[in-house]
Amino acid sequence: MSTGTAASSRPSRWRRIRRSPFTHLVLAIVLLSLVQATVIKPFQVPSESMSPTLESGDRILASRVAYAVSDPGVGDIAVFARPESWGARPERGVLRTAVGWVGDIVGFGPSNQDALVKRIIGVPGSTVRCCSAEGHVEVDDRILDEDYVVHDLPFTPGVNDCTTAPQSPRCFGPVTVPSGEYLVLGDNRANSADSVVGCRGTLPAMVDCARFVPRADIVGKVVTVIWPFDRARLFTDGG
Repeated sequence: MSTGTAASSRPSRWRRIRRSPFTHLVLAIVLLSLVQATVIKPFQVPSESMSPTLESGDRILASRVAYAVSDPGVGDIAVFARPESWGARPERGVLRTAVGWVGDIVGFGPSNQDALVKRIIGVPGSTVRCCSAEGHVEVDDRILDEDYVVHDLPFTPGVNDCTTAPQSPRCFGPVTVPSGEYLVLGDNRANSADSVVGCRGTLPAMVDCARFVPRADIVGKVVTVIWPFDRARLFTDGG
C-alpha cells in the first residue's frame, strides 16, 4: 500500500515541478542565454561615435551567425569587446556586476560586457589611408563611397589637406592591417576614438600609431535598430 502511494506521488510531484512558474522562468532564462550566445544578441550603443547611423542609447541586435559563416567585411557595422590595447575596462562593484549579469541575459539594462560599435574599414592585409585629393578614405588605393559619414574632420583641397602645413586632421596612413585583425572607424569621424585616432594629422604615419580589433574580439554584425521605435531600421550591406 505504501509502495503504491509513493509511486503515485512521484508523477504528481514531477507535474508540479513542470508547472511551477519558477521552472518556467529558469527555462526561459536558459533559452534566452543560448540564443544570445549563439544566434543574436542585443546591445546598447555606448557613444556618439557612429552618429547619425547609430545614436547613443540606441538598442541594436548583433548577429553572431553572420560571422560564424563568413568573415567580417568592409562596410560592416560590428560590435566588439574592447581590446586590451584600447584601454582598461571599467571596474564594477558586486551590485553593479549582478545587475549587469541580468542585463546581459535579458538584453536590457546595464551590461557587464564593455562592447563598442564601429564600422569595419580595413580587413587583414589591406592598406588604409586618408586622404584622396578630394578628402576620401582609400582602401588598397580604392576610394570608398561613404555617404554615411555626415560629421567629418575639416578638409579643403589646396588649403587644408594632406600636403599643407599644418595638415588636415582628417589625414592618416597608410596603415596596413595585420593578419587576424581589423581596422574600424566611427561614422562620426569628427568625434570618434577609433583605430586611427592616434594617427590623424601625422603624415608620414608614425610607427604603431594605429590600434586594431582582433578577430576573436568581434562579437557580431549589427543587423537592426530595435529601440527607440522611431529609429528602428534594418541594415543591408554597407549600412
